Amino acid sequence: MTDLLERAVAVARELPADVQDEIARMMLVLAGEEETVVQLTPEEEEALAISEAAAARGEFATEDEVRAIWAKYGR
Repeated sequence: MTDLLERAVAVARELPADVQDEIARMMLVLAGEEETVVQLTPEEEEALAISEAAAARGEFATEDEVRAIWAKYGR
């Protein structure tokens, strides 16, 4: 184990158990031992279903709509 990884593990040991578990999951994903799993809220699941249905119908934002969103958020 590298010194940097040992230092990171030492710091992680001082964190709450739920944070340690999140770090462990990320490490396993990076090491290819586990697939990324994202837990969606019910609201996020609904929004995703609506977006997927719109995409299936071929409903996508126009270039002007995309530019307007970027302009709104300073891009």
